[in-house]
Parts: sequence; C-alpha cells; structure tokens
Amino acid sequence: MANNLSWKKIFEDNEILKHDFSKSPFYLASSQIKKATQDFKRTAEKEVRILCKMDSKESVPLIMSENGLFLIPIKNGEYAIVKGEGYFDIPEIKGKSELYNKKLDFELDTSKVGNSEMQHLDFAYASSLIRTFMDDPSLVLTIRGRKYTPEFSYNIGSYQINTKSVQTEVDAGYEGKDKIVLVEAKNSKTNNTIIRQLYYPFRQWSEYTKKEIFLLFFEKRGDDYLIWEYKFEDKMNYNSIKLVKSKKFKIVN
Repeated sequence: MANNLSWKKIFEDNEILKHDFSKSPFYLASSQIKKATQDFKRTAEKEVRILCKMDSKESVPLIMSENGLFLIPIKNGEYAIVKGEGYFDIPEIKGKSELYNKKLDFELDTSKVGNSEMQHLDFAYASSLIRTFMDDPSLVLTIRGRKYTPEFSYNIGSYQINTKSVQTEVDAGYEGKDKIVLVEAKNSKTNNTIIRQLYYPFRQWSEYTKKEIFLLFFEKRGDDYLIWEYKFEDKMNYNSIKLVKSKKFKIVN
C-alpha cells in the first residue's frame, strides 16, 4: 500500500522508532508529515487527511502495527503516536434475526433510493427500531454531522493525553428525557473500528449535558439491521470500552 511507503519515510525522517514510548507518546504535526512526503507524487501518498485516516486495524501502516503503535488526533493538525491498543473488535451476532414490526402505516419510498449508512439508520429510526432497542419512546433526532471537541484529557495505559478542538462526526444522535444516544453507522460488515470513533463523541457530549450518554454501533447487512451497545466503564480510560448488549433485527410490515 502507498501509505506504507509514506509512513516509513515519516518515521525515518523524524526518527520516531528511537523515541522512548515507555515514557510518552510521540507528538507529530501535520507540517512534519507534509515535509516528509513532499516528494511523493500521488495525492494518497502525501495528503495528511488521507494518510492519517486509520479507522480500522487493516488501515494501520505496517511500521505502526509491527511496533504496537497507533495514531490519534489531539488537536487540529496535531497527532499523538501511542503504544497500545487503539481498536476494538465488533463481535458477530449469532442466531436468527428477530422480526421487528415497523411502527409505520405507510411505505417510505425515499428510503429505498441508494445504499448509504445514513438512510438505513434513518429508516431504522423512522420505524422506531432505535427507540425500541433503547426502550425509550421519547428519543428524538437532535445531533448530526461534524463538530469540534472541547478540551479534555484521558488515559491510554500510562499516558495522559490532552486534546482540544478535534473534529468528530456522529451519524446520528438522539435525545430523550434522561439520555443521549450517539450512533456510529456502517452499511457493510465491519470487523473492527478505532475506539476513538465512540470515545471522542462520548467525551464531547459528556461536557454539554448531565444526561447519561449511550453509544451504539449500527450496521445494515443485507436485510438485517444489527445494533451493538457499548459503554466506557471508566470515563477517563480510553481502553475501558465494553459491550453491553447486541441484537439483530429484520424489519417487516
């Protein structure tokens, strides 16, 4: 992969493997990435946004995975290379799908156009599947799209990471009388994902509300709607993510 060559050059130019990761992360600025990759020709080999997008274990460059490292944004244009586990596996939901009768008395023609995770999530919400899974009929859509995090700190292993103004995105956020539900959605089978996709929105919205934050991972796979609920047992601990429950549904009339 092209980013393996780019990251090898970034590591060599900044002598990253000489850093003592037992003491601290290695902090890397986008300007250092641009300088190291300036002679590469293809956009994918030198565009910071593309190089730093590592949403799954499979997208981590070899020089990081072989050394037990992963990348996490800490500020706009600034990153930390951390030694530890940055990802969590999405377990298979075994058994047959539970048949779910949608709470609509008419067809949603527009939901059948296209194949995006957003439209599948919207259909699940319109059918009241999200409310049913969360056992909360008061949930309404209030959060969507990109926002920037407030300042907060957290721990990864022995590291304390300080972060501020990192762009986050949730596919949907629902507010009820006593809870906030944040959803990360996919429209195909996902084996694993970076913890940050759930942790940063969790910490972000914890700063703005006293209501309890619930975290869902949602996937449309064929005719099935799969939902996993996660929580962080320790708000300050990035690696304290735990599966609460999961279910697989087939929406029927």
